[in-house]
Amino acid sequence: MLEKKAGEFSGEKVIAEFERLTRDADNVQRETLRRILAENGDTEYLRGLGLAGRTDAASFKECVPLATHADLEPYIERIVDGDATPVLTGKPVTSISLSSGTTQGKRKYLLFNEELVKSTMQIYRTSYAFRNREFPVEDGKALQFIYSSRQFTTKGGLTATTATTNVYRSEEFKATMRAVQSQCCSPDEVIFGADFAQSLYCHLLCGLLAAGEVQMVSATFAHSVVLAFQTFERVWEELCADIRRGALSPTRVTSPAVRQAVSALLAGPNPELADAVARRCAGLSNWYGVIPALWPNAKYVYGIMTGSMEHYVKKLRHYAGELPLVAAEYGASEGWIGANVEPAAPPESATFTVLPDIGYFEFIPLRPGCTAAPGPDACYGESEPVGLTDVVVGEHYEVVMTTFAGLYRYRLGDVVRVAGFHNATPKLKFVCRRNLALSINIDKNSEQDLQLAVDAAAAKFLAAEKLEVVDYTSHADMSSDPGHYVVFVELNAAAADASADALQGCCDELDRAFADPGYVGSRRSRAIGPLELRVLQRGTFHRVLRHYLSLGAPVSQFKSPRCVARSNAGVLQILAACTAKAFFSAAYD
Repeated sequence: MLEKKAGEFSGEKVIAEFERLTRDADNVQRETLRRILAENGDTEYLRGLGLAGRTDAASFKECVPLATHADLEPYIERIVDGDATPVLTGKPVTSISLSSGTTQGKRKYLLFNEELVKSTMQIYRTSYAFRNREFPVEDGKALQFIYSSRQFTTKGGLTATTATTNVYRSEEFKATMRAVQSQCCSPDEVIFGADFAQSLYCHLLCGLLAAGEVQMVSATFAHSVVLAFQTFERVWEELCADIRRGALSPTRVTSPAVRQAVSALLAGPNPELADAVARRCAGLSNWYGVIPALWPNAKYVYGIMTGSMEHYVKKLRHYAGELPLVAAEYGASEGWIGANVEPAAPPESATFTVLPDIGYFEFIPLRPGCTAAPGPDACYGESEPVGLTDVVVGEHYEVVMTTFAGLYRYRLGDVVRVAGFHNATPKLKFVCRRNLALSINIDKNSEQDLQLAVDAAAAKFLAAEKLEVVDYTSHADMSSDPGHYVVFVELNAAAADASADALQGCCDELDRAFADPGYVGSRRSRAIGPLELRVLQRGTFHRVLRHYLSLGAPVSQFKSPRCVARSNAGVLQILAACTAKAFFSAAYD
């Protein structure tokens, strides 16, 4: 087994330590907060709040208010601009992490230091230990669709890039991946290549060259795996041609560094492998089960499959066939929260057990219901935050985190439901992002409400015509009076191939599917206009992806924005330009 061979990783020891920490979660949380405050108590931010070196939870909550990114942004900007004094952290800031910016069109700056690398490796090891106990792998590799992002130097001389790229560049990451048998098939030149399309093509090629060694297929997000195999459907014959002649396509891959690294793996013509790949592809029905067909020793497909990624699970199952889908860890650009310690559970019911020593956690109790007020209280009423071990099974909360990287009582904006406990620490079910709400009047519909509406309408009116929703998003259009919801969908066929009756029915069903009382009442009183369904040209969401890539975001961090804000003008322009058909609901006529 792995732990005996590697000598540096023992899955059973990792699990035993996890069990110890979760049994004593309350004390571990107190000690974690003490360590964070002892390390950062002399920072300008905490001194200014009058904490005066105290490290107990009561003093911390009394002195330090709940905060959003907007509250901390002025301090972060000073660090970005070169302030090297202990503004938010006692330890030096080594680089800046960038959020994806896929919803508001603006990327957040966050601090990154070695403590975040350590916590990332801890959660990787924990998840892998449980995963490997359920689906054991031996000597092998991982077909990983991972990509770095462009980086730049801030005014203050710090490197700014995504959190994942910061992690990928660390030596600790590479050592951990070797230890947990997750070494990527592709060389670093592919992962850090400047052109996403070239890197994706080479990931597929490297995976085919190492087909017998691949034990898992993974990406940061489920979307990246689906995108990879949608691409494979188009380029598989070119990949076979490259393998057959033992030379990389001169048109597909032009980067000298990437060509050199991948050419070394090709190492001469291999017509036998090319024929085998072609034979297996020809034997597939609509690409069902392509992953186990080409990588017969793969044990599972792995990645973030919850939240906005849940839409892609159906397509991922199609490509994976009978292979298990395993939901990855729960975290954000701000830091990690929980590990999936029940990897056999389907992604739709995945829960994440909070690691009590990875940060200090509080939870704002949320009462479902709508108010007329905009902002964070729009969809939920709330109470005073409670501690990690004080949450109640079945209740909804917003996550509040305090980290080793300068975030104190930081409102993450994620809504979670407590699904149970693992020892004394809660298991969380991700529900939705709190601030991604469609709202015009007194209506409040979340990202999850939108997903349920799209799924219901597609099942009722599109499935009979063998149409699938490839991707979707929405917008609260206030340019007319009254305002109305716009739902954009891209189908797996041209808009002209779908009957007008089916699309009109889909539009009406979408309107009816939003059951929020504020929405229903506003539609009946004509305070909100008829829902508009816009059917997009094929390839629209690839254009949206390319738009984000042009802004410096990596594909591995890309999440299709489910509710596009008015401030996100670039995406709205793409959606408008790519609209092929439009329908208005008659559901409330």
